[in-house]
Amino acid sequence: MLEQLLPHPIAAVERYDDDEPVELFPEEEAQISNAVQKRRSEFGTVRACAREAMRRLDVEPAPILPGPKREPLWPPNVVGSLTHCKGYRAAALARASDFETIGIDAEPHQPAPDGVLGAIAVQAELDRMAGLQAADPKICWDRLLFSAKESTYKAWFPVTKRWLGFEDADITLGADGTFHSRILLPDSPIAGFEGRWLVQGDILVTSIAVPAV
Repeated sequence: MLEQLLPHPIAAVERYDDDEPVELFPEEEAQISNAVQKRRSEFGTVRACAREAMRRLDVEPAPILPGPKREPLWPPNVVGSLTHCKGYRAAALARASDFETIGIDAEPHQPAPDGVLGAIAVQAELDRMAGLQAADPKICWDRLLFSAKESTYKAWFPVTKRWLGFEDADITLGADGTFHSRILLPDSPIAGFEGRWLVQGDILVTSIAVPAV
């Protein structure tokens, strides 16, 4: 899925199960020493995806530990993003000389739980929902909006090191598989992001990739 959304030379790797055994670095193992099996499995598989992406970039495999905001900490000169949901794990990495930041998110393609849309959407986004549903009623637009917000944050934080709330971005979803994230913070160093989305079966994926200047 991601290879259809992300430009070259980003290395995108995805898996749809946790069947393959994963050997973790000791530092990673310490992060999940008390985790339940489901958490251990998704943690390991998504890191296996990331290490395969590192291999494709000719980057030495390294532990991927969470930072202070739970963001993945990458080796020097690497940017990337991780995501996982039921039935899907993925990593997208690039050299920092090629891309400034990457944000990816995957979600089940099903309606968002009750109350989620009202909690994450600004009024302009709510106003556009009816038109989107009329344009393509097969798409779960509320869940897609949530995913686009997640990709926006994942692209935003590595560059700014600042929190971005759901209410701080106005996302215009396009029925053509694109979206635009407009950052609403008055002092934002970034005006917004251009992103892409794709639905296949019961999974939807959103992505943002900003080329290096």
